[in-house]
Amino acid sequence: MITLTLYYATNRNHIGQRWAPESYGQDFSSDRSNNLRFGRVAVEVGINKVKHFLNNQVDGRIGDGEGLSSYIEKKLRKKHLISAFKEPENPTETSNAELASTTAFNELKKQMETKRDLVVFIHGFNVDWFEAVASAMALELMLNRHSSDHDDLKDTNVFLFTWPSDGKMVKNKAYLSDRSDAEDSSLAVARGFLKLRDFLMTLRPKHNEPTLQECGQQLHLLCHSMGNYVLQHALTSLIELNNQKHLPQLFQHIFMCAPDVDDNIFEQEQPMVNLHRLARQVTVYYNNGDLAMYISDYTKGNIDRLGHNGCARPLQLHNKVNQVNCSKIVGGITEHSYYLWATVNEDIRQSIDETTNDDISRRRKPLSSQTWFLT
Repeated sequence: MITLTLYYATNRNHIGQRWAPESYGQDFSSDRSNNLRFGRVAVEVGINKVKHFLNNQVDGRIGDGEGLSSYIEKKLRKKHLISAFKEPENPTETSNAELASTTAFNELKKQMETKRDLVVFIHGFNVDWFEAVASAMALELMLNRHSSDHDDLKDTNVFLFTWPSDGKMVKNKAYLSDRSDAEDSSLAVARGFLKLRDFLMTLRPKHNEPTLQECGQQLHLLCHSMGNYVLQHALTSLIELNNQKHLPQLFQHIFMCAPDVDDNIFEQEQPMVNLHRLARQVTVYYNNGDLAMYISDYTKGNIDRLGHNGCARPLQLHNKVNQVNCSKIVGGITEHSYYLWATVNEDIRQSIDETTNDDISRRRKPLSSQTWFLT
């Protein structure tokens, strides 16, 4: 057996005691939707089971992250341990009490100092607490599945932001409810980004501390499905909270996987026209056969989805934005959560490792200057 540990932030309501919760629910925190709680969750899993899913073949490709996520979810529902980081009762500028966010960031910083990048993960529609945690843990294991085989590869940590996605399917109502909750969660995400920025600012070397150095590792952001809708509204909130100033470049890469947002989202006067300012590179993964995107298009009254056909006008993309068409290699149960699966997950990892888009080791073929087929 091995113990998996995951750090998280959430604006969900706690189940049980506030600072010793049994889990988190489907509603917002009673404090309000923009209230964030931080902590870590641990679960024991069988090492041989984990290895089985990491080495399992799906449609001829090695790496079954979806199967791994389902296995971890079952273990979590049976037994897990949540350590919620307690907030000081009356925080002030002169108080020595540490904020919960600072506690989380300090612990993550220690891990990053051991040659680890950090991926912030925002999940999508119809996901409860256990499913969110399991997906994040599976994502971390999948991203690191080759690290032990190569001394030059660094490990990657995943940090989960989980919002109150219903986790129940009631025809169209669950989707519309989640969409509203995703929008209402945007301020919490924006506040979290600014907390992260403020923490990073404290790590910069000062004039009287010339020997102090940053850890040198990178931050990344991965949003799945409606998690990209959370990001869309968080971007608007971030600009407002930042007093209309330039967006902080917090991330090395932003990965938009099966994004459930409009396909014109990057165009002028659209909400994500400035997303590229938040990162050095943005990559959109889409699948023409994605059933979830089809349902979003035609039964929920949305216009064409970015996760279905990519950008409406790819020639107008900023040069920091790239697209990857996954349609040729995904199918069946992997058609929507393919960020956890084999070749797509490996392509994400190669970007984290700074492998260039046209590197021969990547399973990509150019479709246009900024769009690639994954093969």
